[in-house]
Amino acid sequence: MNLHLIELVLITIVSSATPLLIAAIGELVVEKSGVLNLGVEGMMLVGASVGFAVAFETDSTLLGALAGMAAGMVLASVFALLAIGLATNQVATGLALTILGGGLSSLIGAGFVGQKRDSAPVLDIPGLSDLPLVGKLVFGQDAFVYSAIALVFVVGWFLYKTRAGLTLRAVGESHGSAHALGVPVQKIRLMAVLFGGACAGLAGAYLPLANTPFWSPGMTAGRGWIALALVVFASWRPWRVVWGALLFGGATMLELHLQALGVGLPGQVLSSLPYLATIIALIILSIRDRRSAAAPAALGTAFVADR
Repeated sequence: MNLHLIELVLITIVSSATPLLIAAIGELVVEKSGVLNLGVEGMMLVGASVGFAVAFETDSTLLGALAGMAAGMVLASVFALLAIGLATNQVATGLALTILGGGLSSLIGAGFVGQKRDSAPVLDIPGLSDLPLVGKLVFGQDAFVYSAIALVFVVGWFLYKTRAGLTLRAVGESHGSAHALGVPVQKIRLMAVLFGGACAGLAGAYLPLANTPFWSPGMTAGRGWIALALVVFASWRPWRVVWGALLFGGATMLELHLQALGVGLPGQVLSSLPYLATIIALIILSIRDRRSAAAPAALGTAFVADR
């Protein structure tokens, strides 16, 4: 295998991992606050449809990405109203939001099915982008990839190096104790959910704006559910999310290569490989690392102030 082919494989893995990384990092912050949002898939779908529609009409990838983030936040605000404001069951609410997001995305994107546009521009640094093996991989990516990497560092710094991050984690561990100390539990959870929605919307917008520059219904193909699994795989640690996303990206790449080689397996089996890899990784983690894999103590528990 020559260097160019290796570089192409690595770039494909990074491309497959990017939307998962963005969505999972956002969901990690949400879950650290004690909220379980199963509506990530729906928020990604709405972000994808709105992002492509705006980018297509304005011919601006930036506006499309911002619109995708805004769409994700709007759907997240609906989830927050129900799950945080009205203390509804978070699992049921998240599932309902996923169904709603799927329907809305099909409605919004109905007039754009089959439409194509130029993919998001990539960085091009003369001399560096042409380096063998690492040139395009490090210095030739689009803004979505660099934003995903920056998100990991920013979220890691915020959660473990700032007072606000410590407060958010305290809310996720014991919202009753945090409330007794005067911490605005619902406000913190609201901000976390909105941030997670923005990340999910951005992850969804990445798909039609950079990965495959066209819109088709259901194009997230379960990536929102994989992002949720990656948070568990990462034991709620930002740095581990990166490895989980790359694992899924590698499994996707393996699927494409096996299909190209004409391996005698049904297409449905090959398409399930990324999800199978995620399940196996979760099983291994649960066996080997149970203590560090402990979820925030108040995860999924509604908070109702008693005074």
